[in-house]
Amino acid sequence: RRLLREYRATEKAVLLGTRTFWEGIDLPGDELLSLLIVRLPFAPPGDPLVAARCAELDNAFNEYTLPDAILRFRQGFGRLIRRTDDRGVVVLLDSRIWQKRYGQSFLDAIPRCTEKRAPLSNLREEIELWMMGAE
Repeated sequence: RRLLREYRATEKAVLLGTRTFWEGIDLPGDELLSLLIVRLPFAPPGDPLVAARCAELDNAFNEYTLPDAILRFRQGFGRLIRRTDDRGVVVLLDSRIWQKRYGQSFLDAIPRCTEKRAPLSNLREEIELWMMGAE
């Protein structure tokens, strides 16, 4: 909570969060304009709780691991878009979203939005162009 207070009190702040930030955080309106997702939120395979749940399943990836990651992705996306008038940019750096068959399942789990693939070298320009057009 202290971290959130400091974030809100600082102009042009950047807030870096770990897995715990995927749920339970509410930054409505202009408090959060962009979200950088470094990797898809798959649970760590070495997590004993995950291993125990997966041990009981015939196809652990499709029955538990993938649905859990999709839910977390949707929750993370929801940090940015909470209301119908919210807007912002999600930057996803994990190429599995495009390269793996399951990637489309992640995109299908979030509200319809503009999708743009761009190299990192063009990222800033692409975001600025989109933000100017969204205003």
